[in-house]
Amino acid sequence: QTHLEESGGGSVRTGGSLKLSCTASNYFHTGFCMAYFRQAPGKKREGVAQIGAGDGASPFYADSVKGRFTISRDNDVLSLVMNNLTPEDTAMYYCAADLSASVECRWPPLDDYNFGAWGQGTQVSISS
Repeated sequence: QTHLEESGGGSVRTGGSLKLSCTASNYFHTGFCMAYFRQAPGKKREGVAQIGAGDGASPFYADSVKGRFTISRDNDVLSLVMNNLTPEDTAMYYCAADLSASVECRWPPLDDYNFGAWGQGTQVSISS
């Protein structure tokens, strides 16, 4: 089964930056959508950003992170650069992959129903 290995995360102060990475392995078809979700204590899981496969893939961002976060991928390695972090960004961050045969991300964007493989999560904590 598809395995997602996450790295990165940690603790920084408001205004700081962090980078998350996620490497996919044991997948059955080339080209699939990957994304990051996050879940803060007591809150629902929410989509952060997603990107399809291929050089022309356009990323999609949640409004809350647009302009601060940048998602990118190099084949099966997904990266999320997070700048200008605030305490509201504190959460467990999860990498996810769409196990369907779709090279592009499916509609609706950042719908966790579309993603069948999940990483173990990495904690991001922002202090004021």
